[in-house]
Amino acid sequence: MADNKKKRIIQHTEECPSMHHPENDDQFAGLQVNSGVEQPPIVNPYLKRKRKPQLTPAEYVEGIRNGNRAVLGQAVTLVESRNAEHQIIAQEVIEKCLPYTGNSRRIGITGVPGAGKSTSIDAFGMHVVNQGHKLAVLAIDPSSERSKGSILGDKTRMERLAIQPDVFIRPSPSAGSLGGVARKTRETIVLCEAAGYDTIFVETVGVGQSEIAVHSMVDYFLLIQLAGTGDELQGIKRGIMEMADGIVINKCDGDNVERANLAAAQFRNALHLYPLPPSGFLPEVITYSGYYDLNIDGVWDMIDRYFNHVKASGYFDEKRHEQERYWMRETINEQLLARFYFDPEIERLLTIKEDTVLAGKQTSFVAASDVLNFYYSKIVQHLQNNQ
Repeated sequence: MADNKKKRIIQHTEECPSMHHPENDDQFAGLQVNSGVEQPPIVNPYLKRKRKPQLTPAEYVEGIRNGNRAVLGQAVTLVESRNAEHQIIAQEVIEKCLPYTGNSRRIGITGVPGAGKSTSIDAFGMHVVNQGHKLAVLAIDPSSERSKGSILGDKTRMERLAIQPDVFIRPSPSAGSLGGVARKTRETIVLCEAAGYDTIFVETVGVGQSEIAVHSMVDYFLLIQLAGTGDELQGIKRGIMEMADGIVINKCDGDNVERANLAAAQFRNALHLYPLPPSGFLPEVITYSGYYDLNIDGVWDMIDRYFNHVKASGYFDEKRHEQERYWMRETINEQLLARFYFDPEIERLLTIKEDTVLAGKQTSFVAASDVLNFYYSKIVQHLQNNQ
């Protein structure tokens, strides 16, 4: 067997001289070639990573009040966490930060995908920072319904803001639960105000009901529109214009100036079809270019006029109080739903009732009534046992 192998090696070497291997010569017949060493691991196996100790609520508040962006980011992570222990700490931090909140301008920014929201925020933000203000940008990023992941890439389009020391940018995944992310965004606003940020931008997904949730947590709602995307009057039917406190037409530059001005005129005419908003301030329509920084000061002057009007009329405080009531009720609804659906007995009963409904033995309304009556009886029994 060994002789045959040697013959094949000699024959192969004669046919391919360039493939000659000296270790196969007869003079090295007793040579034994050992195999090489294993590929070393990419990560050092002896590296011991030390986890940073968990800060106390008092340390979180102290870091936030001192303007430490790293501590602020950690506090926001606690707010977004689903861990029960993290939620307890987060709520304590929020309560201690409440006395330092309420002194900011909360501005919601929405628009169709591709309207230039992130680019516009970069331009608006630089205008704000150059005036000596501190800015926080909270971007709600849509999550995939399949993978539950988010790109969280809004910060990449805010190149100038991302390097400013007085700017805090935080993208948050919606994770399929719009109500949950809206609540977390509102709590993040509290933390940012306690950190001294006097201007807060909340960027919406721009594709659904997120606008309604964001509208309920901001003082001013800015709608970014585009020209030349079809009939501008179709935008009226979506209902979003009823919430807008101001409308801006982006990409008013180059060959698009005439179309942008035409779209602005159409939106101004359309706004006259609506009744006057509760604020008593008729929404204005302005053209600008976020990419070329054209008429950015005009947009900000429009926002200043709105705030001056609502603060003089008292509507500013009235709206803030209405939002507090709204979010108290929304929190109650969210907690009730969580308690109901995460109850193990309710989960088992729901499975049984769903099979009954699908088999045609019971209507969905009667089945729902049975489940609710069972849940109510559990509450009554719990109250009686605690008396």
